[in-house]
Amino acid sequence: MAVRKLYGIVSSTDTMRALASLFEHELEFEFIPLDLKAKASHHNYDPILSLSPFGQLLVFQDGDLTLLESRTIMRFISHKYGKPGKEQVYLVPKQQGIAATWIDVEDHQFDPPASKLRDELVEKTRNGLPTDETVVAEEEDKLIEILDVYEERLSNSKYLGGDRFTSADLTHLPNLYYLTGASVTVKHLFDERPHVRAWCTTILSRPAWIKVVETVQKIVD
Repeated sequence: MAVRKLYGIVSSTDTMRALASLFEHELEFEFIPLDLKAKASHHNYDPILSLSPFGQLLVFQDGDLTLLESRTIMRFISHKYGKPGKEQVYLVPKQQGIAATWIDVEDHQFDPPASKLRDELVEKTRNGLPTDETVVAEEEDKLIEILDVYEERLSNSKYLGGDRFTSADLTHLPNLYYLTGASVTVKHLFDERPHVRAWCTTILSRPAWIKVVETVQKIVD
């Protein structure tokens, strides 16, 4: 049995972020997919909830260490298990400061509107619920302003954190995957910005991310 374990709802962006980091670093681990519906009855969930004081269904264990938040898990993995020459963090403080800034930008600026749009355009559609067009319009306006900033940044740098793929890019992958799907109406917001489009294409085609998508589809289907 693997020393490392990841518990999570397979199609959630948090779980996908953690999986992406594990696959990028080619780590051995056991993935235990959770069923959100089962949480309500607490069926077989007491051991998991005892590890997660806030009731979150994302838990990563590495030996005697237990971590909960997906970005914390990502940061930990990238710092502890960096592959020589392919580290997803920089050793130079200035460069790492830039990469860390874009991780926080994703968390505080990009994720809020992206998550709301994903809920309206992907999750509600999947569950046969009507889309709130007012919410979509409001969040699109917010996302447009954010993507304009990204376009400017990516016109001067191939990746958000610098000259190579880092956790600053990886953390965006789950929402990019959902919002750039062929049937999603906001896809054009990414496509009409050439540097953003190129960046999306590059990072979404990484072998580790493709493996995440295959893992999700295998379990969900």
